[in-house]
Amino acid sequence: MKFDSGTCLPINEIFVTIQGEGSFSGTPSIFIRLQFCDVGCHWCDTKHTWLLNEDNIINFEELVTKERDSNKFSWCKIEDIVKYIEVNYPQIKHVVITGGEPCYFNIYLLCDQLEKLGKQVQIETSGTAEIKVTDNVWVTLSPKINMAGGKIVLKNSVARANEIKMPIGKQYDISVLEDFLKEHDYLLTNKIKIWLQPLSTNNTATKICFNEALKNNWNLSIQVHKYINCR
Repeated sequence: MKFDSGTCLPINEIFVTIQGEGSFSGTPSIFIRLQFCDVGCHWCDTKHTWLLNEDNIINFEELVTKERDSNKFSWCKIEDIVKYIEVNYPQIKHVVITGGEPCYFNIYLLCDQLEKLGKQVQIETSGTAEIKVTDNVWVTLSPKINMAGGKIVLKNSVARANEIKMPIGKQYDISVLEDFLKEHDYLLTNKIKIWLQPLSTNNTATKICFNEALKNNWNLSIQVHKYINCR
């Protein structure tokens, strides 16, 4: 499924927190979470964003007061999203657009308007859809390989990545990453940062990531927000 209008987006939530992953770990951030994803990661911690069920539509006022995870979402005009952020969060300069899978939608206009507010925009994507963003957007690509949805990570999306963040649950996932990097060897040549992220802060997964980071000169992303118990 692909949506291209770019003027109205299904938003699951807008909230502020500390970015806990990757290169911007520790950065105060506004998160814009889009609804819909059919990649099918069995370990996904936002499964409530998978479906675009019209029965779950709420209005914008309800959306911005959500305090817990739910499958409720709102079709939002980009101008309303940007205005809300401008009025309520002028002090926060970093915006993360995530999902769901945000690149199933044309988010170019949203990125452009946020940058005009003086925001640095980051997106988090599986790489399974074309990335339509401005040139200055930081693309965190978390390659979803051999997931239940049968999606393929697109070469053009990999080429646009500013960093690679690989979820790791077991040693086999390291092998998948190694094969991915062999296929896209220019990532290492271009010194793109490789992040290993333990699934669910699991101790075994964390140890694997720790050891492999030291072995390969990769980086460890430990999901700081989970350790400090915030969204």
